[in-house]
Amino acid sequence: MSVIVRESGRSSNPGLAEHQKPAFTGCPACAGHDRARARVSESNDLKLPPSLIAEQRGDVAILRLNRAHKRNALDDDTVLGFDAFFSAIPEGIGAVLLCAEGDNFSAGLDLSELKERDVSQGIAHSSLWHRTFEKIQFGKVPVVAVLHGAVVGGGLELAAAAHVRLAERSAYYALPEGSRGIYVGGGGSVRLPRLIGVARMMDMMLTGRTYSAEEGQAIAANAPLTNFAVMHALPRIAESDPAAGYAMESMISAIAQADPEAKARLRDFLEKRGPKVTQG
Repeated sequence: MSVIVRESGRSSNPGLAEHQKPAFTGCPACAGHDRARARVSESNDLKLPPSLIAEQRGDVAILRLNRAHKRNALDDDTVLGFDAFFSAIPEGIGAVLLCAEGDNFSAGLDLSELKERDVSQGIAHSSLWHRTFEKIQFGKVPVVAVLHGAVVGGGLELAAAAHVRLAERSAYYALPEGSRGIYVGGGGSVRLPRLIGVARMMDMMLTGRTYSAEEGQAIAANAPLTNFAVMHALPRIAESDPAAGYAMESMISAIAQADPEAKARLRDFLEKRGPKVTQG
C-alpha cells in the first residue's frame, strides 16, 4: 500500500513509494560496510558504462547510477548498460538493489541527447527504453529501487519499472515534460497510472507538481502539444493493453519532441535559460 508523507505542509510522495525510510546521502550500498563485495562486471565479464557500477554482496546485486555530476540523468549509454545488466544477471543472484550516487536518484532523460532527434529517431529511442525497462520489470529477479533526491521524468519511469520502491525523506517526484515541450517515453504512460492513478499523473504533467495558486499559469505555460497529449493520449494509453500503450507512447513522445516548440524549450534549458526542477 502506498504511503504519502507530508513535511512542512507538503506531500513529497505522489503515492509511488511503498515505504519511507530515514534520510541518507547517496546510495545506501556505499555506506562503508566491512562485508566483502565483488564487482559483478568483473566476475561475469559484463561490460558496463562508467555511469553504472554493479557489485555483489552475497545473493544481492547492487546496481548504482554513477553520474552524480549530471544528477544521474539517463543517457543512451546508461540505458544500454541497464539492458546489458538485466539481460545477463549472474546465477546465484536473488535480488537487485537499484540506487544512485550523489544527492539525486535520477533527474530523468539526459536532454542534451534529445535536441536533434526527428520523429523516427524518437520512436526508436523510446522503444529502446521500453525494451530495457521491461527487462527490469519482467526479469529474472525482483528489483528494489531506493529513491532519494530528484526522482524526475525518466527517473520516475525507471523507478516505476522496479518491483519495490523505498523512498528516503529527501525524495521528490515530478514529470516536467510539459514545461520542456515533450512527453514521457520510458513507459510512464503505461506503468505510472497503474501505480498512482491517471488523475495524479495527469495533474503532475499538467502542473509540473507546482501546487499553488499559480497552477493555472503553470499549465498554460506548458507546450500546447504536450498538454494535448496529456489530456487526450494519456487516458487512452492507460486503458490500453501494455503493447498498444507502448506503441502509442513512442509515437506521441517522438511527435512532441520533434515539434519546433519543444526544440526551442530544450535549447533554452540546455543553455541555462529554462527552469530546472528542484524540491522547492
